[in-house]
Amino acid sequence: MTSSLLTPRGRTRTGTTGGGTVAGSTAPTRILDWRHPQVTSLLRRTDAPAASVGVSGPAHRTEVLRRAHRRIVADVQPVYSVQDERPVSEVLRRGRGSCSQRLAVLEAVARASGVATRVRGLLVDGTFWYPRFPRLHRIVPDQVLLAWPEFHLAGPSSDDRSAAPWLAVSELFGGLDELSEGQGGGFTNTGAETLFEALSRTAIDWDGATACPATGPTCDLSAYVLADLGHFDSRDELFARHGQTLCPMARLLAEPVLGRRPAGV
Repeated sequence: MTSSLLTPRGRTRTGTTGGGTVAGSTAPTRILDWRHPQVTSLLRRTDAPAASVGVSGPAHRTEVLRRAHRRIVADVQPVYSVQDERPVSEVLRRGRGSCSQRLAVLEAVARASGVATRVRGLLVDGTFWYPRFPRLHRIVPDQVLLAWPEFHLAGPSSDDRSAAPWLAVSELFGGLDELSEGQGGGFTNTGAETLFEALSRTAIDWDGATACPATGPTCDLSAYVLADLGHFDSRDELFARHGQTLCPMARLLAEPVLGRRPAGV
């Protein structure tokens, strides 16, 4: 049994009904503060050249983001932090972050490298996180707002940047079909592996487009998606429009404990 008492009041979160194309951006934001020394230091350790779109192709930029992902896995401890709007520089300073926060770090690396990003807002059923809190179902929010990044790896086109394809973070390490056929099955949301780590080894499919082998965890997570909120130029815009997963008081009370609790514990 999930709880709706922890989530923001007075907000209507409904699925998208279409609308204009979201072009994304390389600009720094309050969350994606990629000009901060903490982020530029990460860039140097990742060997990711700043604003490299004009001098490298999509394959090279994909490899840079893969290296950045591996570096973030190594440098930022996974915890259950509930402060989705925490700036990337602060996440790096602390050396720990939630899946949402570590995805934001990856976005910041992309923008600093000249790759535009945007996010898809997904409203995910809180029961998806039950395996991580087996005795605490009542404090799991009934809806979790997830900012799922997409990368504009081809760079701006000559006439319309939005016409070029976007790569969802789900496919950073290969196509969903390719990843779903790998060893180890899908994602269980248990143990030390989080969504962020799982990206490199299995399909994370929010749309029901793939199927893992029948003898393991599923790759198709679409049954947990309550609403697709559409695309936003930044996670800042998504959270401004729809709020964070938890209401301010719940975040204030939960962060001192969950913000230090290692994932898998």
